Amino acid sequence: MTRSSFDDHERSMWAGRAEIFNDSMAHLCGHTAPALLSAAVPPAGAPGDRDLAGLRLLDVGTGSGTVAGLADARGARVTAVDAEPSMVELAAKRVPGAEVRQAILPELPFPDGTFDAAVANFVINHVGDPAAAVAAMRRVVRPGGRIAVTIWPHPKPEAQRLWDEIFDAAGAIRPDDLPRLDPALDFRRDEAGLTALLAGAGLTGVTGTTISWTMCIDAGAWWSGPAAGIGLTGLILAAQDEPTAIRVRREYERRTALYRGPDGVLAVPTAALLAAGTVPAA
Repeated sequence: MTRSSFDDHERSMWAGRAEIFNDSMAHLCGHTAPALLSAAVPPAGAPGDRDLAGLRLLDVGTGSGTVAGLADARGARVTAVDAEPSMVELAAKRVPGAEVRQAILPELPFPDGTFDAAVANFVINHVGDPAAAVAAMRRVVRPGGRIAVTIWPHPKPEAQRLWDEIFDAAGAIRPDDLPRLDPALDFRRDEAGLTALLAGAGLTGVTGTTISWTMCIDAGAWWSGPAAGIGLTGLILAAQDEPTAIRVRREYERRTALYRGPDGVLAVPTAALLAAGTVPAA
């Protein structure tokens, strides 16, 4: 896919799906929010002690506002943007203390050096030109300010790999037209690849780490996201005929039973990559 068609595909995939995202995949994405915000502040003391009070923070691709809400609660002056109007509307309701606007990477509608820090939680993996997206974040952050991002790693962690196993067991077909980045614009989805992406945008002191945790989510909620067409998993599920879709649901129930507690909540190991760097002085 070309950059424009990749981005257009992403826009259509999330259109009108803010509420279902908030009730499903936001539980998975929200775990990294505290570490992401700590990485957006110059290192000083323990990560939990880093102060956001008064920090001019841009949350890029805010989704339903999880990161923006945490930053607002910790005293930051938050501006949040998202490409999807339903996400903008929901985030504005959930985080009334933030300024929430529609914006599509890499065109951020702010003057150079507007913010002290910018963060993007699982956003860089949803844009057609990741390097241009990071460069746009760098432009709007002042010299000495920080940029921090998260993505899903490759090879896939257990939670994401489980979906591949479910599809394979059900005999699901992967469509030939799934969105793929232009190889010339892609990057390695490991610590080295993500840190190189930020360093390539001119950030200094770039560090990367892997965050591992156990995702706890209601089994029905985790199914509801893909069932509504959210994410790559949702695209694959939507492409199946009815008998195959029924087999996928059956395999989902069978395989997630291994992770399910008596209350119906799943506990599935997963992981994410976090990288951060500093905008150099002019």
